[in-house]
Amino acid sequence: MLNSVALLTFPPIGTALKLSQSQFGLWSALAIHDTSSVVGAAAKYGAQALAIATTVKLARALWIVPLSLATAMVRGAKAKIQWPWFIGLFCLAAVCNTYLPAGGHAYSFAVKIAKIGLTATLFLIGSGISVATVKRVGPRPLLQGIILWLLVLVGSLWLIRIGWIAL
Repeated sequence: MLNSVALLTFPPIGTALKLSQSQFGLWSALAIHDTSSVVGAAAKYGAQALAIATTVKLARALWIVPLSLATAMVRGAKAKIQWPWFIGLFCLAAVCNTYLPAGGHAYSFAVKIAKIGLTATLFLIGSGISVATVKRVGPRPLLQGIILWLLVLVGSLWLIRIGWIAL
């Protein structure tokens, strides 16, 4: 639910605060939880914001791999670790783009397919929200989530504006 709010409110807030493309991309990548919502908000703001937001958000997501492995090792877990499939695809795309530049023509086709997939993902995420789900979760966790989200939103924006977080 908060990702949907961010998708709609971040671009106007960025415009009102006169954030640069770089600042907005960084802010959306840090303050919005869902990758597809980060991409959607940044795409509304501009091409440079989109490039920065996507890179920062996916780089953050890559930390799931070492953290999952380290946690499993520390806890002595023998359970199978399940990683989100997009991390593997992101790594594959990064390797191909870096070491196979001759495939540039095919990459433009892949970008078009990825945009279609992103649009479908945004739709499915938005359609999964219902009043029954919100009632089932209850007011206390919902309020806690909203408060934490606002702290991250304001805190990351403040740190970006004062220059403590920059590209």
